[in-house]
Amino acid sequence: MNAFVRYTVWGIYKLFYNFHIEGTENIPQDRPLVMASNHRSYADPVILTMPMKRKVTYMAKEELFKNKLFGWFITKLGAFPVKRGSGDMQVIDDAVSILNSGRHLVIFPEGTRSKDGKVGKGKTGVALIAAKSGADVLPCGIIFEGEKLHFRSKLTLRFGKVIPASEIAVEDASPKALKAVKQRIMGAITELVEGPAEEKDTSADEN
Repeated sequence: MNAFVRYTVWGIYKLFYNFHIEGTENIPQDRPLVMASNHRSYADPVILTMPMKRKVTYMAKEELFKNKLFGWFITKLGAFPVKRGSGDMQVIDDAVSILNSGRHLVIFPEGTRSKDGKVGKGKTGVALIAAKSGADVLPCGIIFEGEKLHFRSKLTLRFGKVIPASEIAVEDASPKALKAVKQRIMGAITELVEGPAEEKDTSADEN
């Protein structure tokens, strides 16, 4: 993200929201990462760039760039246009090229925003990108109550421990292998957002 824009947006978010960032010690500074996050709002790509020192890139639908001012703004935030209807493999190849160039890549595996804060199952695209690029995966969690952010809402951005590429490497891109990698990544994101499975099971028993 452009430094001026990043610090300006950071100030706005600190003013409007009760914004906290946790787990920055888990962010490696020496290599590009697949930043895999849950999806809560249109502001998520901006939120995720806040503490990052390396340039962060994310995909945005081509229509968002039709307004020149807004297109300029999101470009400064690291967005690049993706044409609807383009082949899935082309998108995958573009994502791998971004990582190979040394930039972080934000991915929302769920593919759509969650209105209730629960983390969905996710899609295997994140697994394929991680496998093809050989990049480590940084699980990220965006947490706030309710469907939308409101003035002074508590907003938490949480980073988990990196999943090394060596632990999610696949010998082939079979659906079964990619599903296992996807589940590993989504499990890490879910734990950041909803807490460890053991804690959720215990609270359920108490109720």
